[in-house]
Amino acid sequence: MGSAVENQVKDMVEYVLEKPKYRQISSGLIESIVKSELHKGRKTKDTQKAVLSKLHQVGTAYFSQKQTYEKWEAALSQLPIDIHSPEVEDFCVGVMRTHFSTSERLPILDDFYHTILSRIQPIRSILDLACGLNPLALPWMPVEAGVRYIGCDIFRDMVAFLNTFSNHFNFDSEFHSCNLLDAQFNEQVKVAFLLKAIPCLEQLEKGFPENLLRAIPAEYILISYPISSLSGKTKGMQENYTNQFNQLLEASNWTYERFAFSSELAFLVKKS
Repeated sequence: MGSAVENQVKDMVEYVLEKPKYRQISSGLIESIVKSELHKGRKTKDTQKAVLSKLHQVGTAYFSQKQTYEKWEAALSQLPIDIHSPEVEDFCVGVMRTHFSTSERLPILDDFYHTILSRIQPIRSILDLACGLNPLALPWMPVEAGVRYIGCDIFRDMVAFLNTFSNHFNFDSEFHSCNLLDAQFNEQVKVAFLLKAIPCLEQLEKGFPENLLRAIPAEYILISYPISSLSGKTKGMQENYTNQFNQLLEASNWTYERFAFSSELAFLVKKS
């Protein structure tokens, strides 16, 4: 990449990061999107608009409420250290309600993880990719005491909150901001989560999810899809995402189980 193009990329990344709405997003992801959009040869303003639109589609559109991390951390500091206490569970539900992905799962939370994960006990390690606020569902997961929980997401402030959350309960955990388009994995886990993330990853780079699945160092991968759009539309989504999932696995000899819940479609894949 020539110096002129490098400067163009640098300037556009800085332009995005100056926007309060996008300031906390991983600069690596922004750079990846900028490079992809610059290749399309549009005018600068059109490219800027396309980059912001893509970041909204894969990230900021999913916040249903303002993320008040300082307020949550203050409330967290007053909670007991027993993650299964009613006060902690109430806190987790309240926080998860602010993000569409986890909010949609709340009505099925009691069944979702128990139904799926009870099949692969014991679970001593989890890798949660594009995790969002999903780690706050840990009280509902049938996992071993002392489970190692590794997670990553594009929002740096969210990741900082997740580390504060895990430190309060003294988890064996590690949360960091990441750009999955160039992520490196170096730790084998029992199960990896890709919850409602595949459609967003496909938007970022067509065909990328198939490569990602091969690279994930997990015995099992839990993949899920929404069955309604953020605007509430449901028509054809289960069929479309089932077809998308089947295409993802058609070149592999992996086996899987399918789970249909009222608000989410899930597949537990066993990598062989």
